[in-house]
Amino acid sequence: MATTIDKAFVKQFEREVHEAYQRMGSKLRPTVRSKSSVTGASTTFQKVGKGTAATKARHGHVPVMNLEHEPVECLLADYYAGDWVDKLDELKVNIDERSVIANAGAYALGRKTDELILDALSDAVQEAGDGTDGLTKPKVLEAFEMLGGADVPDDGQRTAVIGWKQWSDLLAIEEFASSDYVGSDELPWRGTQAKRWLGTLWLPHSGLPLAGGVRTGFWYHKTAVGHASGSDVRSDVTWHGDRAAHFVNNMMSQGAALIDGAGIVRLPCLEN
Repeated sequence: MATTIDKAFVKQFEREVHEAYQRMGSKLRPTVRSKSSVTGASTTFQKVGKGTAATKARHGHVPVMNLEHEPVECLLADYYAGDWVDKLDELKVNIDERSVIANAGAYALGRKTDELILDALSDAVQEAGDGTDGLTKPKVLEAFEMLGGADVPDDGQRTAVIGWKQWSDLLAIEEFASSDYVGSDELPWRGTQAKRWLGTLWLPHSGLPLAGGVRTGFWYHKTAVGHASGSDVRSDVTWHGDRAAHFVNNMMSQGAALIDGAGIVRLPCLEN
């Protein structure tokens, strides 16, 4: 009977961790190319060059584009987030300890997923501005022009991830915050999780690189970065009689890599 109860506990816990990771764990994973169920220590994303159209003579051969293919390797690494749940502690607290630990583990792994993606974004070199001011309208327009000049598709798959101070900077720009420009449905005051502006999904994020008082945001296309998962979030719960506690271990195997730096513009912003 006790064994059956433990199995039910573990199964429910695994479900809660997975749901928490999907709900609140990673903000950036849906914004990049993602490959799941990878077998092995690495995987490859293909970077494809631009094709050129040409005419052909009547009954002649169709011209071949000879697209350039550049494989980009993405290495995977294993990550863990565990903690103890004391059996008697569960009787003394007024909260669901299992749910608290499940959420904490899922969020920790979600932050690691975003960290991997941000590390890949940081490998890009294009910058708008020099980090001597905040996120201004001229800086936004400069980055917008850089993406357009590089033929980055304006197909609804662009994302701009910025810090919370930069989100506040944007709220001072009338074209971002006024319904006269963006419509009532896209007002940032309706929720600060995300909004669309200039054909881009803008996301505030607390984990962006900060060095020397300069916070670096990123404006990028979905195809510019690849994320690979060998194992999505999994949990293992084991009973340790010598500690009279369950050890809850959450784990995953993931990685991220820069695919095309031309599809990314860095946004260095002074943050006082």
